[in-house]
Amino acid sequence: MNGCRILLVEGHPDAQGLHLSHALADAYALGAELAGHEVRRVQVAKLDFPLLRSQQDWVHGEVPAALEQVQTDIVWAQHLVLFFPLWLGDMPALLKGFLEQVVRPDFAFKSQVGRPMNPRGLQGRSARVVVTMGQPSRLYGWYLRIFGVGSLEHNILRFVGIAPVRQTLIGLADRLGVEGALKWASKLRKLGAAAA
Repeated sequence: MNGCRILLVEGHPDAQGLHLSHALADAYALGAELAGHEVRRVQVAKLDFPLLRSQQDWVHGEVPAALEQVQTDIVWAQHLVLFFPLWLGDMPALLKGFLEQVVRPDFAFKSQVGRPMNPRGLQGRSARVVVTMGQPSRLYGWYLRIFGVGSLEHNILRFVGIAPVRQTLIGLADRLGVEGALKWASKLRKLGAAAA
């Protein structure tokens, strides 16, 4: 994929930018930009938006002004990369609230009465999900993935037409140390260069 348009969604709820997932997003962006890809970034923690509280608001409410550019960036992108830490077996609540606001009917999918499988509005895009976690990634991948990352993949990304969706699961993140973090950063730089 030469000259790919890539959108990085940094889903860590701490806006300080001092976490492993932020460093991995930086490494991915560097690899992508050096390879000639265009990169845009969204830092969810720096956006001001309310949580949705009703189906009526989700279907008929206005997209918050802070997220209008995000929808524009998603339309622009050919490949999306989501970075987040695993919290209580799933993505942080702020990232889930962000996705609920952004992935709206008539944007991410076409709402049609009587059609259980609505036309997908974001086809033609691929994604990678980069998740850091305290537990071993093999244990998570084998036993719990279907509830957390698997739900994101199947119930959100694939539902709106984004495929394929690949995963990078980084287990025991709190025990990596400097050397381990640098190894993962190198892997993410290579993925960025390949727009994968």
